[in-house]
This record gives sequence, structure tokens and C-alpha cells, in this order.
Amino acid sequence: MKQQINQFALFLFTILISISCTNEQKESGDTDQPANWAEKLGFPKGKKVIILHADDAGMCEEANIATFQQLETDVIQSAAGMPPCPKFEEFIDWAKSHPEEDLGLHLTLTSEWKTYRWHSVEDTAEVPGLIDPERKLWREVPDVVRHASAKEVEKEIRAQIEKSIALGYRPDHIDTHMGTLYAHPEYIEVFFRVAEEYKIPANVIDLSDSAVVEKFRAVGYPINDDVIRYAENYSLPKIDNFTSAPNAKTYEEKIQKFKDLILSLKPGITEIIFHPSVETENLKTITNSWQQRVWEAKMFSDPDLIKFFEQEGILFTNWKEIMERFK
Repeated sequence: MKQQINQFALFLFTILISISCTNEQKESGDTDQPANWAEKLGFPKGKKVIILHADDAGMCEEANIATFQQLETDVIQSAAGMPPCPKFEEFIDWAKSHPEEDLGLHLTLTSEWKTYRWHSVEDTAEVPGLIDPERKLWREVPDVVRHASAKEVEKEIRAQIEKSIALGYRPDHIDTHMGTLYAHPEYIEVFFRVAEEYKIPANVIDLSDSAVVEKFRAVGYPINDDVIRYAENYSLPKIDNFTSAPNAKTYEEKIQKFKDLILSLKPGITEIIFHPSVETENLKTITNSWQQRVWEAKMFSDPDLIKFFEQEGILFTNWKEIMERFK
């Protein structure tokens, strides 16, 4: 009888110790639960995982040349083309001949340059709210929000996805030019829903962290309770953060600012966008941001920046790998 009592006491003591350790882990935050999407997808704990993503492919020849070169030399991991733009079909042809690359669609609802412009992929009669007095897409995001319904936005982004598919290429991901699809809660709902329907991941940010929510609210994005719920219910993989390559007055300053950006990031998956282009006189007539774009075509093959990434233990990924890990 005494032996049975002692065994029971030992059993009870073991249970109490287990409960105590579990409570201590919860209080200290030391649990086995993944802390971010990098860990959820199997990347090592505490690592910064980066997607270097080239926007604006297909906009012009200069953008395509720079983007293709960066992808071929493996200094970036991902890119997206603009379906309404003049060199989009060239982008798609290249994508079809390079199936190993991660290439998506930069869904485009604006046409921002002064003289180099484009119209919708959908028949303009079907999306009148997206069309400005010059019969092109609006130049500014606020004009889109003022004039275009969510229904028109949905028609246009579906038309852009279908254009790519009709050309023989199913995109690896979708994102949004100038952030327009994040400019109104109803646009966000459409963006997420269309991504889920096509099973093509969008650049959806995990909004479970209040600090991330406040960051994007501070720069003007309408992150309300509905949007947080849309992100929570979104069924495809998400990223932890999203940002862009900083502008600078010199190339050296640009490299340093990019290093500072990397150092400021928390562990998790961060997509960093930029707009590489080769320098030509034509590019200078298109955009006054040409110098930043030329530097962004150069910087990721810079030995100094590559060495910095290695020293910081940065891991790189893309949407292809994310979806493979997710599945």
C-alpha cells in the first residue's frame, strides 16, 4: 500500500513539474509555435528571409533587359510584369522559356508617367471608372479610388490574369502596382479573393502583429478591422513584411541605405521591391526616377552588398519556393 502511495506521489509530482514548465514557457514566450511565416514554412528560427523582387517588368525594353539579366545571374529571386504595358508579351515569352524562374503579374490599375502611358486590358467600356479623360488608366492612386468601383477593379485584374494565361503562362504570384489594390478595403477583398480563386499567391502581409498594422496605417493604407479579418481568413501563404529599396542621392548612399534597411528588419519573410532598368536616353524620357532604376539594376551584383548579405546570414526565397513549402 505504501509503495502504491509513493508511486502516486511521484506521478503527481511529475504532472505538477510538467504544468509548471509549460506555464514558464508561456510566460517567457519560449514555445514551439512558429513565430512568423518563415518558421511556419520551415526556415530556420530567427532568420531574416528575403525576396528581392523586381517590379515593372514589361513596362519598357529597359526594364526587361535589366530584370532578365538579374534573374539569369541569380542576384535576385523574383519579378513581375505589367499586363497593360507595351513590353509585357516580351516578358511572357521570356517567362515561358525560363520555367525555373519565379515570375508573376504586377497587376496595374494606374498609368503614372507624363507621356509614356497605357490603357486597361479589359474593354474600357466595361471599366469606365478606371479610365481618365485621356482614355488611359489614371495617373494617381487616389483618382482610382475616387472613380473606380470594386467591381470594375475585379474585372480588370481578372482580365490581366487571363491575358497572361491566354499567352501561355500561368503566373507564379500576383502583386499590385503602386499599391493600388491596397488603397481601399473593397479592393483588398477583391485582390485576396481572386488570388484564392486562381490559387495564385498574392503579396498578402500577415496583419496579426499590431506593429505591422500600425506601420502600414501610418503611411496611409486603410487597414481597418475588415481588412485584418480578410488577411486572417486568407488561405494561401503570407509574408511577414513588405518594403522597397530606399532612394538615395548617390550610388554609395543607396547601398548603405539598403544595408541599413536589412539591419532594421525583424526575422521572418520580407519582400523588398525595386525597379531595375538599363540606362538609355529613352528611359530618361519615360521617368524622372531613371537614376534610381539604373542603380537598382547594378546594386544586387555589387560584391560589397553580396558580402554583406553573407555576413548577416540572410536567406533568400521566392514565391515558387514558398508555395512548394506551403503545399
